[in-house]
Amino acid sequence: MKILVTGGSGYLGMHVREYFGADDLSRRSGADILNLEDVSVVNDYDVIIHLAAHLDKSPDAAEEVFLTNVEGTINVLKNVRKDAAFIFASTKDVYGRFADNFPEVPETCQTLYAGQAALEWSKLIAERYVEYYAHQNRFRSCIFRMSTVYAPPSADNVPNFVGNYADAINMGSLLRIPSGSPRRDLLHVNDFSSACRAFIDSIIRHGLYNIGGGRKNAMTLPALIEMLEETSGVQANIDREHPLPAPAPLNYVTNLSRIIQELDWEPSIDISEGLKTLFR
Repeated sequence: MKILVTGGSGYLGMHVREYFGADDLSRRSGADILNLEDVSVVNDYDVIIHLAAHLDKSPDAAEEVFLTNVEGTINVLKNVRKDAAFIFASTKDVYGRFADNFPEVPETCQTLYAGQAALEWSKLIAERYVEYYAHQNRFRSCIFRMSTVYAPPSADNVPNFVGNYADAINMGSLLRIPSGSPRRDLLHVNDFSSACRAFIDSIIRHGLYNIGGGRKNAMTLPALIEMLEETSGVQANIDREHPLPAPAPLNYVTNLSRIIQELDWEPSIDISEGLKTLFR
């Protein structure tokens, strides 16, 4: 089985690629999803895990975000062959503020516009193209609306907030955290890869799943910092005078019911074990 990871040199992508022994389609590998000749190789693969994206929430980046995340995704989709499996990395943030209406967020949460940045909106738009081309060209499709997925550090990659916290603690840097004690569920990148494997091995033709650490791997951000301190043996240097604004939604924990039922998958890496990989 030939597997391709787009964005396979990125923060999550390099670990997903190593997990599967997959090939990489990324700018670092000399290819670009905006280049029609480059993406033609997609047709050679049995599985495509599409992680390549422009992850910038600033208003000034909107045009490039939509170009890469929508047009780039369409370019990839047009080259997926019949009966191949296409896995798309979307985001929990398509739900915006509506996620705060649920203690554990299901796939039925509303996705109406509620101030989401171009990044989140581009992912939601791209989801519809995934569904369209999968049915038109008769390939399998899986959309993962990802909660916070963290990964061990890697060269030339910017981590998400979990990795950023670990790096700041390691280096003794001043750390700013949001006010209001936001709560998030955390998922190790290897568990994300195992979920991709679960879809590949399943009989499901088309699926859309919220994916994250779930209730067992959820905590407030102050509690996360305490756990990182305990894991590293180093005390965090927190800037308590200049907190960041509280995020929206304030709390986000993934409801894993659908993915457990349909793919027989759930996280296997406990948060206490997963965080150790950030300090090796």
